[in-house]
Amino acid sequence: MKLAMNVNYAGGFKETAKKVVELEKVGLDLVWVAEAYSADAISQVGYLAAVTDKIQIGTGIVNVYSRTAALMAMTAVGCDYVSDGRFVLGLGASGPQVVEGFHGVPYEKPMQRIKEYIDICRMVWAREQPLDYHGQTVDVPLPAGEGTGLGKPLKIIKPGQEIRKDIPIWWAALKEKSVEATAAYANGWIPIFFMPEKYETVWGADLRRGLAKRDPSLGPLEITAGGMTAIDEKLTGDAQKGLLDFARDSVALYVGGMGARGKNFYNDIAVSYGYEREAKLIQDLYLDGKKKEAAAEVPSELLELSNLVGPRSYVKERIAAYKAAGVTTLQVNAVGDGVKTIETLRELVDEA
Repeated sequence: MKLAMNVNYAGGFKETAKKVVELEKVGLDLVWVAEAYSADAISQVGYLAAVTDKIQIGTGIVNVYSRTAALMAMTAVGCDYVSDGRFVLGLGASGPQVVEGFHGVPYEKPMQRIKEYIDICRMVWAREQPLDYHGQTVDVPLPAGEGTGLGKPLKIIKPGQEIRKDIPIWWAALKEKSVEATAAYANGWIPIFFMPEKYETVWGADLRRGLAKRDPSLGPLEITAGGMTAIDEKLTGDAQKGLLDFARDSVALYVGGMGARGKNFYNDIAVSYGYEREAKLIQDLYLDGKKKEAAAEVPSELLELSNLVGPRSYVKERIAAYKAAGVTTLQVNAVGDGVKTIETLRELVDEA
């Protein structure tokens, strides 16, 4: 099992990059760089590539609306080139509030769009023929009667070395059909609020349908999941609960505030887990501006089972549960000393 972390911007990106260098030395395998509507992720991927040697660097995630499909393929080639083959392309759809409100692009056919971006990326990287693709969301070159009429299929120019044809593509899928498509077409899956004991009720059938259609050449589906991580013999009972409570605000933001009523994918996940009453209450309170009250309604079970907080023996049991659920990369949000946390987790993962 690999270990991964998201880039944390507290203290500034360059300070964070120095920490990534230290984390690489003690066994961190993968670092994810997020992109919402702040600084772009790609420039930071390039920076991290320059200061590290072996850690994988992924986008977690970039959306498929703010870049054309060809540019996404080119961007991946550039990131892979400067990192000497360490890049992971994490894709997602984001949501209508960002895509339409910030980028001014209609939020249409998100699942189909990601599938077509995956197709195009792999076609571009293969360099077997000029790019000529006509799908539901991507039509390139432009058809007759559109534009100047001068467009023609092109093949990507090599950036100085051979292009890796199998740059890993991970899909941050949440909903049923998207999860099924992820299992069928992507190299890896990035879920959220993953509970090893209960994920089957939410995504199990979708994963199985997708895996049944999976091309064997892709290899097994990789999965990254985890959460807040703190390992200390004192973290039992109220101490454990008290630390987990720090995750309440974040969960309430997603379940309650990331989207409108009826258009909140994270709320749908909570409902699928069986927290229908709580999900509705959290959303109602959050959208009414009662954020603290909303956070108080987040189920304690969700917090405990989707994070790794407790004594060493307990965290070791949680790691085993994630492994049994098919997780290949443990996602770590370290509380306190990240280097020490990764060192301890490296030991526990090897033991589990």
